[in-house]
Amino acid sequence: MGQVMDTLAVVLEGPERLALARLSLCEVAPEDVVVDIEWSGISTGTERLLWSGRMPPFPGMGYPLVPGYESVGRISALGAAVAGTRRLGERVFVPGARCYGEVRGLFGGAASRVVVPAARVTAIDESLGESAVLLALAATARHALAAPGARPPELIVGHGVLGRLLARVALAEGAFAPTVWERDAARARSDGLYTVVAPDDDPRRDYRAVYDVSGDAAILDGLLDRLAPGGEITLAGFYPGALSFDFPKAFMREARFRIAAEWKDSDMKAVLAHIDAGRLSLDGLVTHRQDAAEAAQAYRRAFEDTACLKMILDWRHAA
Repeated sequence: MGQVMDTLAVVLEGPERLALARLSLCEVAPEDVVVDIEWSGISTGTERLLWSGRMPPFPGMGYPLVPGYESVGRISALGAAVAGTRRLGERVFVPGARCYGEVRGLFGGAASRVVVPAARVTAIDESLGESAVLLALAATARHALAAPGARPPELIVGHGVLGRLLARVALAEGAFAPTVWERDAARARSDGLYTVVAPDDDPRRDYRAVYDVSGDAAILDGLLDRLAPGGEITLAGFYPGALSFDFPKAFMREARFRIAAEWKDSDMKAVLAHIDAGRLSLDGLVTHRQDAAEAAQAYRRAFEDTACLKMILDWRHAA
């Protein structure tokens, strides 16, 4: 595949400096596929930190960069070594790409076309459509639940997309319905499968398993107040700075802390199995959509509008 290809990509040039730019793509290796992206999601966790300039030192960090790890598209070209294992036109989930030469790909999925190792893309059912951008977050939720010895969540802190998926995946895996805390009234509505309350309206102080997806570094002492002896707090969000807690309070409860990081292939397979079996739905979580040409406005709205659960960019008409 000797032709030189390019792509239209979201480029963060610096904090709060975002543009669409035409970038050259790396040459397609034998193990690669080319994917024409249809939709990409905007993360209000890690991408917000990249956009605001508050992202801590992270492998590959530095501007300019292409963000995005929630992309869905169709395979448009195949490297020689994967021609027999993948097919043209196959719809796949893409968790990011590093194919932009001197422009960093962190995480590199917010572009109209990407070159990526075939082993990194996941074939998905056509029926998922744009909702498939949520697969990374669903797999992240499942990863938090699947650690050896982990207890299912009795309390989830935060009712954004990750909090909702954490509750849905827990139910799909047979757990009892958790309680979910949410202070923002606009986000407090539930689908009826579990209870959503404001923290001040919840009298319980005996939770054995608390999962925090708020990203709020100041919340730990308040969570310790609600923990049963020997209880566990799982940090399933992303925190830009140092965390601290009241040690005597944690000591009295013999509290345990656990950190859940990136999802693995086994988590993605489990999530897809739940979806195929009808145990897990991704419906109702994508609330806003904008054409990729309006990326600057879309990113700002995703980060500033509390009514926006999930913003996606539509790349299907990108020039």
